[in-house]
Formats: sequence, C-alpha cells, structure tokens
Amino acid sequence: MRLAPGPSVSRWSPRYDGNALLHQLGLIRLQERVGGLGLLLPILALSAGLHLYRLDALGDANLYYTAAVYSMLQSVSNFFFVAAEPGGSVSVDKPPLGLWIEALSALLFGVNGVAVILPNVLAGLASTAIVFGMVRRRSGLGAGLLAAMVMAVTPSSLAAERNNTMDGMLTLCLVFGAWAFLRASETGQGRFLWFGAAFIGLGFNVKMLQAYLVLPACYAVYLLTGTEGWNRKLLKLGATTLVILAFSLAWAAAVDLTPAEERPYVGGSTDNTVMELIVGHNGLSRIFGPGRDAQPASSVAGPGPVGARPGIRRPGSDGPLPPGASGAPPQPGGAGGAGPGGPQETGQPGFFRFLTAPLSNEVSWLLPFALLALGALVLEERFTWPLGPGHRPLVLWGGWLLTCLVFFSVARFFHPYYLVMVGPPLAVLVASGAAVLARRLNAGSRAASIAFIGGAGATVGYQWFNAAQFGVTGFWVPLGFLATACGAIVLVVRRTSRASQIGVSMLGFGMLLAPLAWSVLTVLHPTSRGVPTAYAGDDRATPPFGPALLANPRLIEFLEGNTEGVRYLLAVPSAMMGAPLVLATGRPVLYMGGFNGVDPVVTEADVAALVKDQWLRYVFLGPSPGQTRADVRGWVISHCAAVFVPLQAGAGSAQRTPDLNRAPGARLQPSPGGQPRDGPGPGSNAAPIYDCRG
Repeated sequence: MRLAPGPSVSRWSPRYDGNALLHQLGLIRLQERVGGLGLLLPILALSAGLHLYRLDALGDANLYYTAAVYSMLQSVSNFFFVAAEPGGSVSVDKPPLGLWIEALSALLFGVNGVAVILPNVLAGLASTAIVFGMVRRRSGLGAGLLAAMVMAVTPSSLAAERNNTMDGMLTLCLVFGAWAFLRASETGQGRFLWFGAAFIGLGFNVKMLQAYLVLPACYAVYLLTGTEGWNRKLLKLGATTLVILAFSLAWAAAVDLTPAEERPYVGGSTDNTVMELIVGHNGLSRIFGPGRDAQPASSVAGPGPVGARPGIRRPGSDGPLPPGASGAPPQPGGAGGAGPGGPQETGQPGFFRFLTAPLSNEVSWLLPFALLALGALVLEERFTWPLGPGHRPLVLWGGWLLTCLVFFSVARFFHPYYLVMVGPPLAVLVASGAAVLARRLNAGSRAASIAFIGGAGATVGYQWFNAAQFGVTGFWVPLGFLATACGAIVLVVRRTSRASQIGVSMLGFGMLLAPLAWSVLTVLHPTSRGVPTAYAGDDRATPPFGPALLANPRLIEFLEGNTEGVRYLLAVPSAMMGAPLVLATGRPVLYMGGFNGVDPVVTEADVAALVKDQWLRYVFLGPSPGQTRADVRGWVISHCAAVFVPLQAGAGSAQRTPDLNRAPGARLQPSPGGQPRDGPGPGSNAAPIYDCRG
C-alpha cells in the first residue's frame, strides 16, 4: 500500500515540500525569526552538555589506552608503533590513528582522562553537525534538526564518545565517507569517490575491519543511483577499492616490514604481524568468537624468537619527541581495559539481541520507528532504473543500518559500544521517514496519520518494555506513553492544521523522551570506564581490570626503591594488570602476555636473558596459575624467590623466602612451588611477587 497515490515527491519534484516536518512541528515561525542555525544551536548545546558533563569524574578512562598514550609520548618509535607501555615491549591491539590523535591531545593538555577523551567528544559533536547538514539538504530543515536530536540522545554514542575507546572518531570518518559517496552518486565526479575512500581507509586505521561495514551501502548507492554507465561505474569503484586498501594498509605494511627486533611485538597477533591481527583478533574472531584469545595463557604455545626478543630494545635507541612531550604521569583513576565481549555483554546471537537485555539499552530506543521509516522511504517514490534521487538516502542509510544489524546479529565477540556506528543511519532514517510522513500529512493523507500513530505507539510501547528490562520505572516512562496517547488522539480527530501540529509534536516528544532520559542516566551513572556502556539500570560501576593491589602505593614504593638502574619496574601477565602501574609511575612495565595475557610477547629464554642483563628483577605471575605462559611461570618459580609486600601501613616490611636477612650477594633459594616457607601467605594482606635477582 502506498502512503498516498500520485507521482514521486522526491527532493527534485515540484511537489517536494522541504519544510513539511518543520511545519508539522510548529517551528516555521521560530525558524523565520532565528534561522536554521538558531534552531540547531540548542541541539548542539544539549549534545555538548551531555558529552562534557563531569568528564573529570571518569578518571583516566580506559587505562589500557591511556597508558599507551603516555608510552607513545616517550619516543618517536613508541609513537609510531603505538607501544602499550614505555619500554616498547608490545603494541596496542588496535591500529594507530585514533591513538595518535589522543596522544597529540595529551601532548597539548597533559596525560589525563579529559585530554584523551576530548578527541572523541569533538568527533561526536562534528558527526551530529554533519548528519544535520546531509539530512537538511535532502529532506528539509525539520528532518535535519530531528536527525541531530536523535544523534544527541543516542545512549551508546554518549557512552562511547565520553571515553577514549576511539569509536567516536571511527564514526566521524564513516560519516564523512558516506557523505562523499552520496555526492559521487549525485555528481558522477570521481574526486568524491577518492575522498570517501580516503576517509574509510582512515576509519580502518582507527578500528580496522569495523570500518568496512559501511562499504556495501556506499558501493550500492553509487552503483544503483549513479547516472553513469555500468562499465564506467565499475571501473571507478575498482580504483576506489585500491585507494581504500592503500590508505588502510600503509601503516600495517610499514610495521610488518620492520624487523621484529626493532619494534614492539604486535599485540593481539599470534605471529607478530599486523596482517594476522587484522584477519584474526580484529577480524574473524569478532564473527566466530575468540579461539586463541579464550585460552588460558598457560596453554598458549608461542615459540617467541629467542635472541631477537621482539620489541625489547635497548634503552636510548629511540629519538625523543620534542621537549614537553612527556610530562609527569597522571595518577590512576578508575577502571580500564575491555571485558570479554561475549554473551554476558551482548546476549545470544540473533536479531532479538537488539531488543532484549543486555544490549537493548544501547541504540534500540527508536529502532521500531526507524524500521517503519525504512518502509516509508521504500514506498515514497516509484522505482525506476537506475534508482531515482529520492532512493539515495534509502540505499545508503538503509543499507548501512541493515548491514550493521546483520553483522551484530551474528557476531559472537564485540563490545556494546561498537553499536555507536549504528547511530548515524538510525538518526537519518528516523528523520527522513518522519519527513515523508509529514509531507503526506500536509496533503491530508489518512494513511500517513495511521502510520505515524502506529510507529510512535509501537516505539513508545517498546521503550516501556525496554526500561522495565533494566528495572527502571522513572516518571518519564508513563509520561512518554501519555504524550504519545494524547498525540494520537489529537491526530485522529484533527480538523485544523494547528491540531495536526500539536499531535505530531506530542508524538515526537513521546518518542524522544525515553532516549533523552536514558542518555542523562548514562552520563550521571557511568557503568564502566574501561568498557563504556549505556546505563544498565543500577549505579554499580564495574570493577577495575586486574588486581587492584598492583597500584597499591606501598607496592609501588617497594618496587621503585628496589629497581634503580633496572629497565622494567615489574613484569606482569597482561596489560590489564600493568596499565595502572605505568600511569602511577611512568616506568616501563613488561606485559608478558600483551593485552589479555595470551600473546607470546616473551618466552622462558627471553625472561632469563632480561634477568641476566639486569633489565628485569621483579615478576608478578598473577593470582591464578593460568594467567601466565607455562614455560615462563615454570622458569620464574624455579629461579626466583617469592616476596610478599604488605599493602597496609603498619603491616610490617616485605618478607622474602627463604630468609629475608641473607648476606648480600648470597643466592636466594626458592622454596618448593615458589611459596614461602614462612611469613605472610596468599590469604594475607600482601602482594606476592618474585625477586629474580641472583
């Protein structure tokens, strides 16, 4: 069923009314007074307020990335290879662009949470403004304002962009790329294709293959709606693909062509190459779930290159950055790192994971209306070949949304904040669909009234259900339902244009109230600094990753006092344990297993060589045996002595087995199993580490 009979009413049609939605919202007179920019500024101000409110309360945000930013500012080599810790033993398991930008921000404002979060905040605000401009040009000012408002109150976007996980910068790159492909389909000019290809390639260097989720929609809008011949379009897209690959793989090629002993180990990879990281940890494992990553570190057989010792380079081998690049390290503040990314975060695979907890609080608040809008856009214009101009937004934004829905429906390993990239197509479809319905309402279509009421009712009903899933029953839940019900009644019995405006405005208010309220709750109650998520129905923050004891002041005092002239403050199983120490001391901390403890960064022989060269003295094996590679753990237990450092004031001094008062130079003989024969045990308030000094 068409919404109303008659010819096409695309933007290029004489019947096109770009102000229809603005009229239905009752904003025409206000627009005449303050202009389009005057109407946009309050929305941007709301978005900025939500993004910037108490950023300092987030501490150092994701400690893994913040420690990497600090490390990158210690040398040019660390900066280029995105070293995860100042010693340059291993790199971050992500590409460099987002971290480079965060490092430059930290260079200007110091290494702190606000400085590393700020680039994502600015990227989020820029994405909102660009989406507004794109929608306004094709669907009118009212639709542009609505799209900007939806972008501003998407909880997942707020959570991700108030963090240093870089997904806000990825979204900005993809929005720029989508704009360029859309312009290329309109003009046929190749320069827009190259521009779009460059931005998608840059997006790849923020989050790797995640950036390619928009490619099917971008290619489709150029192929299906462009006015050039098929051969010419295919030839241009072939060249565009080469540009995308060139931008995407330039850094990866540079890293892989660098000898392993002259750079950090590639974090997240099994063979110390970026290409394997792209295909494996940041590629296939996202779809099929982690394989190697899920295994305990002790079971990982990783023949690291003995002698070459990847990433463990002599001090002073790198040229320093300009003066002022490395200031005093910040104090750790909050959790960091990333969680498992499995069903406990995202639910079971399938489309309904978007509509049910634990994932439905992220971007699904307006999803029912967006799907209705998709149908309205399909029916709005008659199909021709090639598709007409009115179908360009449908192909691009509908394709982007559906591709993401399909991928995240089947993917088994991702974090909720990845859904930030669903925000732009969702906002555009909601706004474009509302503009279509508003034009039909202006023409007196009863079908449009029914569609508007049905879409709003289904959306608000789902919002009530969704809030209940998380145990939330705030006043805004029934208020949104009441506003929608009143708007529906007014729209049904309307007799005047003014009544129609009131009805549509109440429907819009009812639908936007829940995501706005949830966004405010997300800002007021951040659930995690390491894995940013939308508000989940309680005020409990997730605990810091890794044992909190490693950032204990008494342990830090002990380590710093006994490692003068030693390169590494401590060796730990993973970055999840070591990042707080890096931020607290500014010293190199050896991440023996990379981010989550499974990377073969060092082997038994490597650890032995580091101890022999006096680059390493103390080793922490983790609270459980499976957190460190079996060969490394065996060597440490066999050759080093367990030391317990009391963590509370007045709890005594560090105790070392078998005898804390042995004569200087005498070799320590470890007790059986590496446990002390006397002194504080694992159940006491002490931190067990191993002293490997001969």
